[in-house]
Amino acid sequence: MSLFLLYESASGFALFERVKSEEVGAKLEEVQQSITDLKRFSSIVKLKGFVPFTSAESALENINKVSDGEVTEMLAHFLEMNLPKVKKGDSLKLGVYEPKLGAMINETLGYKCESSELVQELLRGIRFHFSRFLKVLKPGDLHQASLGLAHSYSRAKVKFNVHKVDNMIIQAIALLDTLDKDLNTFSMRVREWYGYHFPEMVKIVGDNYTYCRLAHAIKDRTNLNEEMLPQLEAIVNDASIAQQIVEASKRSMGQDIAPVDLVNIDNFATRVVHLTEYRKSLYDYLATKMSLCAPNLSALVGEQVGARLISHAGSLTNLAKAPASTVQILGAEKALFRALKTKGNTPKYGLIYHSTFIGRAGAKNKGRISRYLANKCSIASRIDSFSEVPTNKFGLELKQQVEERLEFYKSGVAPRKNVDVMAKVLSTLGDAEEEAEVEAPKKDKKEKKNKRKAEEPVAMDEDEPVVKKEKKEKKEKKEKKEKKAKKEKA
Repeated sequence: MSLFLLYESASGFALFERVKSEEVGAKLEEVQQSITDLKRFSSIVKLKGFVPFTSAESALENINKVSDGEVTEMLAHFLEMNLPKVKKGDSLKLGVYEPKLGAMINETLGYKCESSELVQELLRGIRFHFSRFLKVLKPGDLHQASLGLAHSYSRAKVKFNVHKVDNMIIQAIALLDTLDKDLNTFSMRVREWYGYHFPEMVKIVGDNYTYCRLAHAIKDRTNLNEEMLPQLEAIVNDASIAQQIVEASKRSMGQDIAPVDLVNIDNFATRVVHLTEYRKSLYDYLATKMSLCAPNLSALVGEQVGARLISHAGSLTNLAKAPASTVQILGAEKALFRALKTKGNTPKYGLIYHSTFIGRAGAKNKGRISRYLANKCSIASRIDSFSEVPTNKFGLELKQQVEERLEFYKSGVAPRKNVDVMAKVLSTLGDAEEEAEVEAPKKDKKEKKNKRKAEEPVAMDEDEPVVKKEKKEKKEKKEKKEKKAKKEKA
């Protein structure tokens, strides 16, 4: 039996023929050592043919297709030129490293392929001595070609999918949490700093963003009068609060501040306002990314909680692989290990505590609903991670299931089962696809019908088309013939 070996290198495709080797002793240490010895290995295989890649782009294209199990035109032509023609009864085999590629070669070219342990050992020896088999190559050429192809191949394999970029979600939620902490600190600093000058406004205005905007608009409280009421109303959206601020400024107990100090307070308040506005835009960006990457998870627990779960797990795929019991206590690892160490009660929830469902549940049902919600989060994350077409219909139905579970704790009405919910969503998705498929042929039929009607000639009498007139004439002729035939018989 003749055995040929296909080797894909960074410089091109090479074909070797096995001269002699022992298949039985392929695993022996002596045989494996003979592979590393060039003299002994050159007596086992010999170079049959070699075709170099014409350019770096050609090398990348061929290696990408070969790694995916496809037979390129260059490879097919090379094998047909160098391998003997297969006849009935021939026991020719082609040794390849990847079984997927071997199956494709067998399907397209008809050569029987093998990827046994013996073939892999021989290919290992070829890889070890390849530069010495090709005397045309210089010592550093193969290394340089391998390095360049490796960079190009890795760059091509790192595919950018806009629908599954969970890295952007992880960074966005981390920045959002940092901004929340910083804005809280900065807002307290503005309240304290501007409170020396106008302390009464702290009790009137509770929102930090609104307070910073007012500090920027008012600056010196002594300049505040009735003329500024419209401007204050536009900021606080309440005429009564604006009036209270104006009245409080007239009897304020705050100290006077130098203009230089007011400038610094104003600059800082302006910076806090800009940061708050950027925080809003960042949240919109996160919501958009979550709707593309994990629409079902965001529909179930919200964008922020879903993003925190993805961030804590490391990626959407890691979250999908985690069981529901792990999802339930994500973010409460310290409490869990402390409870295990002290043999106390383990935590009932972690990051999912921020979901509204747990807050709405009673004290004795919080652990139950958190376990149920973690189960639904696990299902939603798996659908988001492995589904090809993004849709939030599963998440909306799962959310309705959790609502039914909360109702079950109050009234005792059992919620729907997962099987029924999934079947309902799949049926709606299937109906939508069928409607889209059916609508297209219907439109084509209508268009053809309208075209046919437009092409039909119209008779002089507008109420009667030509086609109807012809049918009427044929009927009259038929009746006349029948009358004649009756007369002749009579």
